[in-house]
Amino acid sequence: MTTAIFRPMLSAKQKGEEGNTMPLIIIIVSLIALKYFEIGPFGGISWWWIAGLMAVAFIWFEFLERMFGLDKRKAHEEIEKTRQERVKKTFEKHKR
Repeated sequence: MTTAIFRPMLSAKQKGEEGNTMPLIIIIVSLIALKYFEIGPFGGISWWWIAGLMAVAFIWFEFLERMFGLDKRKAHEEIEKTRQERVKKTFEKHKR
């Protein structure tokens, strides 16, 4: 039997990631909508440009982010923040 570390799910607001969105994904979704509905000059672009952006996003999130350690750093910062909050609450209880 393995022991799992219990970590409650935190919302984006609790994590402090309110404004941390993925701009590349938003751009891709926007381009898809603009191309599909043929709005403005985006109606004339090739689907290959959008597919190329999707490939870049896939490579970034699957390979480059891991290679640079960005995924681990974010997780480590989150764990460290929750640990510091837990220590702070513990010391506040003992002061009373």
